[in-house]
Parts: sequence; C-alpha cells; structure tokens
Amino acid sequence: MKTLLLLRHAKSEWSEAGVPDFSRTLNNRGEKAALAIGNYARKNLVRPDLILCSPAERARQTAALLIEAAGFTAELRFDERIYEASWSRLLDIVQQLDVAPATVLMVGHNPGMEDLLLNLTGVNRHMATAAFARIELNVESWAEAAPGGGRLDWLVKPKDLSD
Repeated sequence: MKTLLLLRHAKSEWSEAGVPDFSRTLNNRGEKAALAIGNYARKNLVRPDLILCSPAERARQTAALLIEAAGFTAELRFDERIYEASWSRLLDIVQQLDVAPATVLMVGHNPGMEDLLLNLTGVNRHMATAAFARIELNVESWAEAAPGGGRLDWLVKPKDLSD
C-alpha cells in the first residue's frame, strides 16, 4: 500500500506587475492557509517519507510553511518537472519513485493536481489553493500506480478548518 498526498500551492500574489509566473510569492492569505494545513497535518499525524515540490516560488513557500507547522522531517526534493505539469506527467513522476517511501507528498499546481486526483481516483473535486488530499494506492511499488487505481481518503481545504 502506498499513500500519495497532494497539496496545491497556497494563494499567491498577483498584484506585483512584471513578476514572472514562476517567481510569484504567497500573499498573506496564502501564508495563513499553508500554516493551517500544516497544523492539520500535525494534528492528524500525517507523516510523509518524501516531499516532492515544484521549484516555483509560491510552491517552495507553501512547502516551507507546511513543513514548519507540521514538523515534517522528510527529505524535500525540488523537481522542475512538476511546474506546469499535466496529470499524466505528474503520474510519470510518481511512477518513477523509488519503492522505499510509503507516503509521498507532492506540492504543485493546477490544473495538473486536480486532474491527477480525478484520474487516479475517479473523484472530481476542486483543488482550491492550499487544498490537501490523501490518496490510497493499493500497490506495492510506485511504478504500479495507474489511472483508476487510487481511492480518495480525504480532501481538506483551509476554509474547512476552524481557527
């Protein structure tokens, strides 16, 4: 059994003129949301063995705040293939993982994250900014991950969490 955690980056800043998409930072609401999701992960004993993150600034900041609030100690790897990836590219990344980690957290972007959730589980749920999902895969190896092969355990959004 493998567990894939998906986290869409938190709300980013759009008001800074001339800032390339890749370099956009989180806004105040996004920072609070990332911390809230991190607190949720800590309280619910969510513990990834590996964290894969898009190198885009807003994803990096989301991961850093989540890790801090959740107290994660897993290795953090930045993977440029996650930025602007389609769901099929994200699935390729998952399938290429080493067998060892039982639980992997991927921090990325829409529409890829939402489409990956749909294609793995058959469940069509909106992944709002900072949405956090847990997918159970009944496989021994990440290479066996396939469309329709997962079950959505839960999906939580910052607005669902009480302060």
